[in-house]
Amino acid sequence: MNKELKNMAEKMKRLGLAALSQARYNLHFMDFHSEFESELGALQAAHTAEILIKARIAEEHPLLIFEKLPHSSSIDEQLLDFKHLFKNARTIQYSDLPERLWATTGIKLKDIDLYRQFGYLRNSIQHFAVPDSVDVSAIDFIYKLIDPFINDCWGLYAVDYLSSETETYEHLMEGLIESKIDFLISPNLAKEYDFESPYIKWPSNNYKQRVEKQLFQLKNKLN
Repeated sequence: MNKELKNMAEKMKRLGLAALSQARYNLHFMDFHSEFESELGALQAAHTAEILIKARIAEEHPLLIFEKLPHSSSIDEQLLDFKHLFKNARTIQYSDLPERLWATTGIKLKDIDLYRQFGYLRNSIQHFAVPDSVDVSAIDFIYKLIDPFINDCWGLYAVDYLSSETETYEHLMEGLIESKIDFLISPNLAKEYDFESPYIKWPSNNYKQRVEKQLFQLKNKLN
């Protein structure tokens, strides 16, 4: 196999995580002088999911992310490489990725209905009109689908992908807690952020208890 193809999965994973960081930032810290920042964040969230799912499939074999490959008769060189793929191949579409993921890895997305609904939202933004509540829908998508996916696949956490040195856990948690978003707590977040601070404005006791339960389980796991 061509060396570039062997490295494809890791490169795609890094790209997907970079897209996650940017999508998160656009959705949590919107610049109100930018008219379409939340819509761009939603598009980035959809691209994040697509790239990361393809990265996981490509870990099994890079060519599994393609639904159409060039014929050997159309290639002069002995091995298939990026040049031929860019010119003649076609990757799996967003809507078909969950089935290819399951067939190649045995992994099922946590919420396939959410994945499909967000695909419709992405298409409506990209091709037709801009719907309401884009930022809320996209944040839900990140923490209900992308977050558990990267955790199951690689032990990663969406909260750890801060967009820059100026973004802090404190700023991120303020927005997530205020919006009652269920998120996975990483070991680093548990270490750096004071969940016992009296200044936290918990939106409900039930939500606070869910966070505390996850913290307790994490501490037991680490000990």
